[in-house]
Amino acid sequence: MPNQPREQWGTRAGFLLAAIGSAIGLGNIWRFPAVAYGNGGGAFLLPYLIALLTAGLPLLIMEYTIGRKYRKSPPAAFRRLARPAEAIGWWQVGISFVIATYYAVILAWAVRFVGFSVGQQWGADPEGFLFGDFLRVAEKPGAMSEYVPGVLWPLIAVWVVVLVILAFGVRRGIEASNKIFIPLLVVFFLILVVRALTLDGAEIGLDAFFSPDWDSLTDGSVWVAAYGQIFFSLSIGFGIMVTYASYLRRRADLTGSALVAGFANSSFELLAGIGVFATLGFMAASTGGEIGDVSGGLGLAFVAFPTIISEMPAGAFFGVLFFGSLVIAGLSSLISIVQVVVSAVQDRTGMSRPVAVFGVGGAVAVVSIVLFPTDTGLYFLDSSDHFINQYGIAVAALASVVLVAWMVRKLPMLQRDADATSAVMLGHWWKICLGVITPLGLGWMLVDALRQEFDENYEGYSTGFLLSTGWSVVIGTLLIGILISLIPWKQADKDAQLDQDALNEGKS
Repeated sequence: MPNQPREQWGTRAGFLLAAIGSAIGLGNIWRFPAVAYGNGGGAFLLPYLIALLTAGLPLLIMEYTIGRKYRKSPPAAFRRLARPAEAIGWWQVGISFVIATYYAVILAWAVRFVGFSVGQQWGADPEGFLFGDFLRVAEKPGAMSEYVPGVLWPLIAVWVVVLVILAFGVRRGIEASNKIFIPLLVVFFLILVVRALTLDGAEIGLDAFFSPDWDSLTDGSVWVAAYGQIFFSLSIGFGIMVTYASYLRRRADLTGSALVAGFANSSFELLAGIGVFATLGFMAASTGGEIGDVSGGLGLAFVAFPTIISEMPAGAFFGVLFFGSLVIAGLSSLISIVQVVVSAVQDRTGMSRPVAVFGVGGAVAVVSIVLFPTDTGLYFLDSSDHFINQYGIAVAALASVVLVAWMVRKLPMLQRDADATSAVMLGHWWKICLGVITPLGLGWMLVDALRQEFDENYEGYSTGFLLSTGWSVVIGTLLIGILISLIPWKQADKDAQLDQDALNEGKS
């Protein structure tokens, strides 16, 4: 089948909204506030900003440049850099496949909690409601024994929406939906934050969030947390930005786009921190207590916030805004994650977009629907998410940086390509960051994570369970990526010629 003409974004604003929509996800709302609070409060913003400037933005610019230059999904784009590097691209596709399967489930929960907020159906015990009445979680990990209809049906609805949007294509589907999603998300969240700031006790929460612990800056784990937050929140390291940039026009401003997307993402994280802690301050004032340890993730969103919503005036309105924001932020991110898989298969097989979306995207949906809306789905989700985030994304990002900066030494070529169309020129800092600081930051983060991993089993799960649902997922995506990269494809001869052209261009 002949190659389809490459789709393009309709406008630069459309691309930026899609990139920002991909970066702003569930983690911005429930992960950043807890990470910042637990790592020095206001003082954390310094290592966070340094991590953004020395690792996040440089890596984002590198992925934009690779995507636009080669106008392909990650496997084909990395193949142009070096034939064996195609495995890194398929590895990233595998990571996106895994993340999409469970990310959609959390969206399904948020959809249900929009409705639960109206009547505050979680009652006086939101934790018992979440894990018992709603998710029906089994007492311990093991074989699934029942499906949970209250999760299954909204999950199917989420997948229908995602696949329909993707089927419309890059411009009429992804770009058009993000032109609705992102302004709506900003409006929702601004109203939510303003409401939170007017609550009694909001200043208690803000004081807890922003009070700096300057001594924490001498703690290496705080810097590891800052780099980790940047890598996980910018959608870098698992192929999304390479894929999105492949639909850019040749003269698109890469550096300026990366700066806008990067700082927009960080600004939203800061806004989320203000909203979350103003709300937690209200709860502390209502109960006469203090803001103690704040855990992020599911506990913050689906236990702590329902508890607070039940106590505040007009809580139903606040709950609809909060969980509605989670749904919108999650949808824009999920669409970008599935697009990585769809684009990679399209590039390799020449499939039409509808066939790729409903065939390959449908396969992701089927895995999601089979595994996760069950009484043991939460355990699978927790383990898979922990390992794929800690080791899959980080190691894949490290491998891509080492390949480009150290092995094929294409940073000077990529810098020339970016500078040719960008308003902000990349200086020596960009090559120093990618050649030294980013690899060291990622490496340090991985060593620290592994040290903690071997000290004690994650969440006290059995070694067998972690091996079967965590480590096997991470290692499996890598092995599958390598195996797929070894399969001969119909367009191998054409790709080989393109590889040679790229090599000659790099030497010139």
